[in-house]
Amino acid sequence: MPAQPAATPAPHPFTLRLALGLVGVLIAALTSGLNDRVTDIALADIRAAVGLSVEQGSWVISAYQAAEVAAMMIAPWFAVTFSLRRFALAVSLGFALCGIALPLLPTAPLFIALRVIQGVFGGALPPLLMTVALRFLPPPFKLYGLGAYALTATFGPNLAATLAAFWTDSVGWAFVFWQIVPAMLIAKLLIAWGLPQDPLRTERFQQMDLFGMLTGCSGMALLILALTQGERLDWLSSPLFSALVFSALALLTVFFINEWFHPLPLFKLQMLRRRNLAHGLLGLAGVLILTLSGSALPSAYFSQVAGFRPLQFAPLALTVGLPQLLIAPLIAALLNLRAIDCRWVLTAGVGLLVAACWMGMHITSDWARQNFWVLQILQAFGQPMVILPILMSATSVVAPPEGPFASAMFNTVRGFASIAASTLVSWFISHREQFHSNVLLNRAAAQPWLMTAPDAAQSSRSLPLLPDGTPASTETLSGFATLVKHQATVLSLSDAWQMLTVFAALLLLLTAWLPRRVWPPHTLIQPATTTSG
Repeated sequence: MPAQPAATPAPHPFTLRLALGLVGVLIAALTSGLNDRVTDIALADIRAAVGLSVEQGSWVISAYQAAEVAAMMIAPWFAVTFSLRRFALAVSLGFALCGIALPLLPTAPLFIALRVIQGVFGGALPPLLMTVALRFLPPPFKLYGLGAYALTATFGPNLAATLAAFWTDSVGWAFVFWQIVPAMLIAKLLIAWGLPQDPLRTERFQQMDLFGMLTGCSGMALLILALTQGERLDWLSSPLFSALVFSALALLTVFFINEWFHPLPLFKLQMLRRRNLAHGLLGLAGVLILTLSGSALPSAYFSQVAGFRPLQFAPLALTVGLPQLLIAPLIAALLNLRAIDCRWVLTAGVGLLVAACWMGMHITSDWARQNFWVLQILQAFGQPMVILPILMSATSVVAPPEGPFASAMFNTVRGFASIAASTLVSWFISHREQFHSNVLLNRAAAQPWLMTAPDAAQSSRSLPLLPDGTPASTETLSGFATLVKHQATVLSLSDAWQMLTVFAALLLLLTAWLPRRVWPPHTLIQPATTTSG
């Protein structure tokens, strides 16, 4: 007879002590996300300090992200088996110890290997935040817990540029890794004091989905490696990329078949029959693509066109990140009103993001920081207005014993989608930049009089040629090439904002068709499972 996925633990009264324990899990999850993004931004400084080549540096990021997403798939299962408190304390300790040791390693292979181990510990932390929010928070506070989980997608990534710039420019590259130690110490103390201690459930090992863990984690890790290395390897032209992709697809196909029939799976795929949960997973993937319009695209402009260091454009990212500490609870309070349909809040949030993308489409090479303030303010309000309704709608059809299944699926989709979205946007910008460069150079070759100066004294980077067709100087010709590159980058960024509006339209169509109306948790009359579609 199939075993039950998990018995519903005895409810714990929501006290200040328990609330502080949840804060500890929130700090640990945010620190995990920051570690990933800060390291990515500071990669050039890390490579120089450790002595990594460009190829080795790319594997530092890829290996960490592959291990991180793979760990997200299995963390809820181990948290239920060993208890949330024990598991959270163990992975927090391992994560912090890896951070301490990384700057001290002498060789690149050891550095990358320990980075993989840290990725396993770091990936296990975000799923715990959703798990504790679904389990411990009473209905009136559940949306605030989901708002805290949303901070991992809105607050952390927008704080990363500031921290990376501060450590590398003002303190030292080693603090890119050591920054996690104080935060994890505080998190461990709060978790140890605040979270209740559940008993071990070693009987779950009798029906452990070991085959699913091996195929699922391996397949997901290989797929992440393929995505993050694809551009460098030239995609399907590389035998290594092809091997990674086809192996990943084969392993994940076997994994999903196994999960459908296993009595105690990692992913309970039957839950996807519920319209709101299916919409939540698809919508979360779409939102993670849209949020790049507020972080990746402005960063690309300032680094590639304006020539800024991260510290110089970090305040723009803070415009999105810091207000989340206030805006996310306000959106949660709004969604707690029975008269408010979360689908309309989601639609309004997408509208704000579309407005930001529409403004970004008009970017020129003359833009400065002040041109981005309105865009970032729209992002600051739009992102939580989209993410929180999606989480509310999806979790409304999840019963308490199903929390670990929902957490595993949500966090795996979140981890994979964030990497896939970043890869997609980077690939799109790169190829559109090449296209615009060719167009601009062909037009310049066809109309050389437009860049011809009357004489050498009046030549400039926009007029690099003399009347006889020869370059006025190597400096002016080099400046013209830079001008073309900058203009091509600007045009490619405009195209990227336009592409993101298409994803926004698809998200609106999905929202209009798939999810059903849900009610705030504290106003529900019927159990959540009866609202499933």
